[in-house]
Amino acid sequence: MIFKRKEGSQQVLPVLANEREKCSHPFYELGSRFPEQLCQYRLYRALREAVPIIDAAICKTVRLTGGFTVETEDGSLKKELDSFVGSVPSDSSQFSLQSFADIYLEQLLTYGTAVAEMVTDDDGRVVYLYNAPIDNIVLKRDKSDYRNIIVCTNDGPEIKELRDQQKILCSALSADAGRLMGNSVLKGLPYVSNILLKIFNAVGANWDRVGNVRFAVTYKPGDDAASKAYGKQRAMQIAEEWGSVMNGSKPKDFIALGDVDIKVIGADNQILDSEVPVRQLLEQIIAKLALPPFMLGLSWSTTERMSQQQADALTTELECYRRILTPVLKKICSAHLRAYGYTKGVNIVWDDITLKDSLDEANANYLKAKTDEIYAAISSPKEDYDE
Repeated sequence: MIFKRKEGSQQVLPVLANEREKCSHPFYELGSRFPEQLCQYRLYRALREAVPIIDAAICKTVRLTGGFTVETEDGSLKKELDSFVGSVPSDSSQFSLQSFADIYLEQLLTYGTAVAEMVTDDDGRVVYLYNAPIDNIVLKRDKSDYRNIIVCTNDGPEIKELRDQQKILCSALSADAGRLMGNSVLKGLPYVSNILLKIFNAVGANWDRVGNVRFAVTYKPGDDAASKAYGKQRAMQIAEEWGSVMNGSKPKDFIALGDVDIKVIGADNQILDSEVPVRQLLEQIIAKLALPPFMLGLSWSTTERMSQQQADALTTELECYRRILTPVLKKICSAHLRAYGYTKGVNIVWDDITLKDSLDEANANYLKAKTDEIYAAISSPKEDYDE
C-alpha cells in the first residue's frame, strides 16, 4: 500500500500562544477558531460528537445519495464487473463498491476533502479500496502540468509526494478559488454549536440543582451568653445532623433547638426559557446542512407545498454529490477492467432519488402527457371536409 497505517498513533494538537479559556461543557474547544488544518479536522470530528443532529444529518445525506449500477459496452465483462462492484473489500470490514462510496462521501462532507487508494495485485486488478485519513494529507499542483494534483503527506519534517499517483483517488468539496483543499459542510457551525452547547449545559446544570435540591441551613444564636458562647459548636452539630438526615437511605425527621432557618438554594431564581434561542440556533444549523427539518425528527410547522419544495432543493444537493462521486467510481472500475484488456469507458447509472410521493409523481406525469397530447392536436393541420 502507498499509505502506511500507524497503529495507536495519535495526532497531538499544537500548543497555542494564548491559553484558551475553558468552559464548563466538555466541548469547549468549539468556541475557538483554529488556523491549523489538523486542528480544524479534529474540530469537525468533535462537532459531530457534540451535536447529534449534525451527525444524523451527515449520515442521512450519505444514505439519501442512493445506490448505483455500473454498465459497459462489452457485455462479456458484465459478470466480472458485477462481481467486483458487489464484493470488492473496503474499510470498516465492508465488501462492495457502494460501501466504499458511502465512507468516501462521509469523509468528503465532514472534512471537505476525501482521499483514497486503490490497492492492486500483480496483475493490476483492484483487490482493496482504502480510505486514507485526512489529517496528514497535503495537496499541491504538478509544476509540469497544472491540471494534475499531487497528493503528499506531512508525517515528518518535510512534505513527501506519494508514489503511484494514478492509484490515488482525491476529491474536494466547494474549494475556494486558488485552493485545492475543499470546505466541509460543517464550516461555519462551530460558533453556533458552541452557543447551543452552552444553553444545553446551563439547562442541565439548572435541572441538576432543581432535581437534587441543595439547602441552606442558617442558625441564629440567641441573645443569651450561652448561645453566643457555644454558637459554633451548635452550628457544627446542626450541620452534622442535617447531613445525616439528607444522606440517609430512609426519610428522617430533623429536630433542632433555637432559631434555625432552612431554605432551598436557588428557589427564588427563574429558569430561562430556552425554546426560542434553541430553535433559532437549530435553524442556522439545518440551513447549513440543507436537510428538511422533518427528516431530522423536528416537528416544525410546515405546509405540504413547502415540504415538496424542500425535497426538490435536497434533490439538487444530492445530485451535486453524485457528480463528485461519479468520476471516482469510473476511475476505480476502469482501472480494474484494464487488467482484463478492456480500455473503453464505463457508465455509472444512479438510482432514482425517491423523495416525492409516487402517486403525486405519477399524476404529474399523466397530466403532462395529456397536455402534450392536447397541444399536438391543436398544432396538427385540420382536415378539409366537403360540404
